[in-house]
Amino acid sequence: MIGKLTGRLDYRASDHALIDVGGVGYVVHCSDRTLAGLPGPGEAVSLYTELLVREDLLQLFGFTTPYEREWHRLLISVQGVGAKASMAILGTLGPEGVARAIALGDAAAVKAAPGVGPKLAQRVVNELKDKAPAAMAQGGSLGAAMGDDPAEPVVLDDAPAAKPRAAASNAQAEALSALQNLGYAPADAARAVAEAADGESDTPALIRAALRLLAPKD
Repeated sequence: MIGKLTGRLDYRASDHALIDVGGVGYVVHCSDRTLAGLPGPGEAVSLYTELLVREDLLQLFGFTTPYEREWHRLLISVQGVGAKASMAILGTLGPEGVARAIALGDAAAVKAAPGVGPKLAQRVVNELKDKAPAAMAQGGSLGAAMGDDPAEPVVLDDAPAAKPRAAASNAQAEALSALQNLGYAPADAARAVAEAADGESDTPALIRAALRLLAPKD
């Protein structure tokens, strides 16, 4: 199983990149969002990967963070969602956006991805709504797996979007954990965190905003 590639970017195409790892070129399919964050040709790059194995096909898919890869795995577990649709959804929303849309039951946001129709978008929301809290809670540990050592970048410093996205994942995971420790149901906590994440990014502010949303309405 190939879980991560670190090498030099040979070239970037419309739906994939070629990464040279010790003289061997790996074709890695990525979302538009991930491709846009890659550095220039010849520069160092590192991506977490998922290998798709079929009788007549082997394909590698690349992700900026382990959290993004985890959402890819969840998306392709939904009937009718293949790797291409998953890449389209992640490219449109990003992993945090996918988590937010599913936690809030926002099928319209999922439908915004190219090639995803209303029925499929609704199925994604329906089938993953109970899994969203656990995935969001994992965000902190998966984001931490990236580390802060510049010698082991997930994507080179030329593409700084990776760390802000990881920080957002960490904050949401920590807020979700705190709310569940306070006794809130996972689904309710996930909805509140997803809604609060629109305006807040650091953990304490996110928790306060989510608590306001969860407070009984008079």
